Amino acid sequence: MSRTSFIFTSESVSEGHPDKVADRISDTIVDLFLSKDPEARVACETLTTTNLVVIAGEIRGKGIMDTAGNWAPGVEDEIEAAVRQAVRDIGYAQSGFHWETFAFHNHLHPQSADIAVGVDSAGNKDEGAGDQGIMFGYASNETEELMPATLQYSQNILRRLAALRHGGETRLEPDAKSQVSLFYEDGKPVRATSIVVSTQHAAGLTQAQVREVVEPVVREVLPASFITDETVWHINPTGIFEIGGPDGDTGLTGRKIIVDTYGGAAPHGGGAFSGKDPTKVDRSAAYAARYLAKNVVAAGLADRCTIQLSYAIGVAEPQSVHVDLHGTGRIDEAVLERELPGMIGGATPRAIREHLGLNRPIYARTTAYGHFGQAPDAEGGFSWEKTDLIERLRALA
Repeated sequence: MSRTSFIFTSESVSEGHPDKVADRISDTIVDLFLSKDPEARVACETLTTTNLVVIAGEIRGKGIMDTAGNWAPGVEDEIEAAVRQAVRDIGYAQSGFHWETFAFHNHLHPQSADIAVGVDSAGNKDEGAGDQGIMFGYASNETEELMPATLQYSQNILRRLAALRHGGETRLEPDAKSQVSLFYEDGKPVRATSIVVSTQHAAGLTQAQVREVVEPVVREVLPASFITDETVWHINPTGIFEIGGPDGDTGLTGRKIIVDTYGGAAPHGGGAFSGKDPTKVDRSAAYAARYLAKNVVAAGLADRCTIQLSYAIGVAEPQSVHVDLHGTGRIDEAVLERELPGMIGGATPRAIREHLGLNRPIYARTTAYGHFGQAPDAEGGFSWEKTDLIERLRALA
């Protein structure tokens, strides 16, 4: 029997966390190349540390690089300019990591022909998955975004602090982390047992001054009834946090996969998102699984829904589809397993990309505050957050 009363915790990290800086740079490269060739293939990894950014990986695309590894005219300069602008947009202009002066090394090279032949369509062969693997999507009616409350509140705290920082309203710096622990009663969140926020700040700012900025934001984000006299607060618990970002810790692409997804409330297949074009099912199939799970919950067919998809490299069709409604369903899970793939053209990599419009430069915006739980935008970003399958799903029930 599952427990109905418990404490659950999720964390988030800001856009200025060193791993998130790396994610932002990797997806900036994806966006740059997709803007030149919507069919571009990209697998870009980034390392950030004190006054250094290194990118490496495999690419292919018209107007970008030929098969011999020769760059198209001007592209190398565009890459460096885009990377520096990404770091500038985050807000790093510090002596240990400055957007204008960090050393930059580009080690991108042509995509393996062995991978390309498995992914590309040819003759009667449809476009295959860019790799094998398992991907999960999840939704819960705990919040209006249909996300786990612990993660959504953690993300929203840092998003709000970043907005204040970008508006020049605080002396906070880009690197920050948050953590929210909620007590669940009858399976629903009812109060916060602890709040943890650590944020980089300008020299000379005291712990008390940081709390004066952070605590009102937390109270603004969480429902008023969640904060009680028993809620434990830890705001910059080490006291001083002046050295942060890549100057304080090395950052790598893809190290915040739980922050990027469901905060530990759902399984994870292990594949990161950032730096990958949408032929990589690590990314596109995870987006599709979230899209389907969110629509199931939005349609009122379940309070919670987890969907697993699996793929084989070079093969178009998913190897398996599994739906778990966690005992909250108002429809047979087997019906959903049978019907859901057809709602997105069979859940092949090509069908997912076309249904969700993924061959667009929409990815840099996903690298902070979660790939899920953000509203779709006019340029096609976060299309997997749409709830346009509700009527079709209700018809099944």
